[in-house]
Amino acid sequence: MISLQVNNLTKYFDQRKVFKDLSFIVEDNSCLVVIGKNGSGKTTLLKILAGLYSPNEGEIKYNLGGKTIKKDQTKKFLSLVAPDLNLYDELTALENLKFLSKIQSLSFGEDDLLKKIHDAGLKSRENDLVGSFSSGMKQKLKIVFALLNQPKFLLLDEPSSNLDEDGIAYLERRISEQKKRGILILATNNKKETEYGEKILSLDN
Repeated sequence: MISLQVNNLTKYFDQRKVFKDLSFIVEDNSCLVVIGKNGSGKTTLLKILAGLYSPNEGEIKYNLGGKTIKKDQTKKFLSLVAPDLNLYDELTALENLKFLSKIQSLSFGEDDLLKKIHDAGLKSRENDLVGSFSSGMKQKLKIVFALLNQPKFLLLDEPSSNLDEDGIAYLERRISEQKKRGILILATNNKKETEYGEKILSLDN
């Protein structure tokens, strides 16, 4: 059994309230879609869930197999895709995945990584510098990287941003797989993406 429980989460930047007393539960094999106007706190919420920001108040519990995962262990089970998380432009696509998998202590053969790159629609570009990639190609590679550890908890911030039709089809396959594996939290302003969720959380309220 997998679940994510958020209790009375509150975040301020200086004196500006982003959200207050936010509570929700997401359970196994489901997706929570977070919506709201620009500035409502969607990205901030995902970064708090990922451990990149600290809340002013409240608690977050990642539960796996009936036990709460210790805070310093959550990164083993979690991945985040966000617009401001960057790849290494001076490395190729393949070199990026080799390096990023190594720092996560993941073991992949080169053929395995190439297959993942090709599945994302980047065949023949594996040895090109990521700095030469379009924003949509970088987005595909970010998704590939986020899924290397087969996360139980996947956080996606505006995931279809800059993706073409093939990229969206690739994203939808990965979303379907994630919902079978664990939990997905997806922040979006795209009405189409709300269809991925079993629950919707509006930060406008």
